[in-house]
Amino acid sequence: MTKAVLNYSDGELIETLKTERVSNEVIKYLYRAYFSFLSAYIKQNQGNDQDAEDIFQEVIVTFIEIIKAGKFRGDSSIKTFLYTLNKFSWLNELKKRSRLAVRETAYYNDTDDSDKDISHLIAEREAKSAVMGMIDRLGSVCKKILVAYYYHDLPMKEILQLVDFQNEQVLRNKKYKCLKSLEQMLSADPALAKRFKNALVYGRE
Repeated sequence: MTKAVLNYSDGELIETLKTERVSNEVIKYLYRAYFSFLSAYIKQNQGNDQDAEDIFQEVIVTFIEIIKAGKFRGDSSIKTFLYTLNKFSWLNELKKRSRLAVRETAYYNDTDDSDKDISHLIAEREAKSAVMGMIDRLGSVCKKILVAYYYHDLPMKEILQLVDFQNEQVLRNKKYKCLKSLEQMLSADPALAKRFKNALVYGRE
């Protein structure tokens, strides 16, 4: 017996992604409904089949994260939103490849506010990833302390319960050492320091 093909309205898809674990059926639907449409843009703008596949996967992961975080405002259709997300993800990739350094500013200024909102969401996600990548290099204890303090705004008293230290003063000393290690790491690479500073701006918003 042939299994029925599932289709979703925008509202049904959003509610499904908000309330349920993402199933293979939902992923298959997203691929079936939007891959050809989005990949065409990539291939028309210096990309190939592999680029289209990679960007589509990135777009779908970001889209699902945005839905689950309650950041999808519904000002546009899912198709329009994914198109804009796809466009900015590919723009970022081309920027990394140093192909759009001159065109980037003009392109950004020509976009409307909703496009810029999506660009900010992508930048925020990448920035947090950059911050976590740096903190990971400090070790698990430093990561636990710094994430709890700077990302979750926990007081030292609560952080003390997460780590094996005698008292708050010992914890403060360890936090200071973690920050000094991070400072030394960044001072050796000015470009990395700039990225980290920008990442903190997004991470604290």
